[in-house]
Amino acid sequence: MSVTLTEKAASHVHGSLARRGKGLGLRLGVRTSGCSGLAYRLEYADRIEADDVEFESHGVKVVVDRKSLAIIDGTELDFGREGLNEGFRFNNPNVKDECGCGESFNV
Repeated sequence: MSVTLTEKAASHVHGSLARRGKGLGLRLGVRTSGCSGLAYRLEYADRIEADDVEFESHGVKVVVDRKSLAIIDGTELDFGREGLNEGFRFNNPNVKDECGCGESFNV
């Protein structure tokens, strides 16, 4: 089981954590939401919970709760810019369908 970051995503997270001045890494999970059922949840990881699994990718710690890991196992998180927009992209091999707006998915 694994969740990884591309070099661009890791660089962005590392810079964000440095500007923030605290945090252990990036917390990635899923929540019930949207028209397709699930949505990604991204936030800073300030502590490690008992049911968390930790990964290291390009020097950045990625923290995932065990329930979410079953859904996002194998995901690669990328960061990119398109025109004036920038953001994370989730390359999740488990996704079967996404909603039209790209905000939610199902497995």
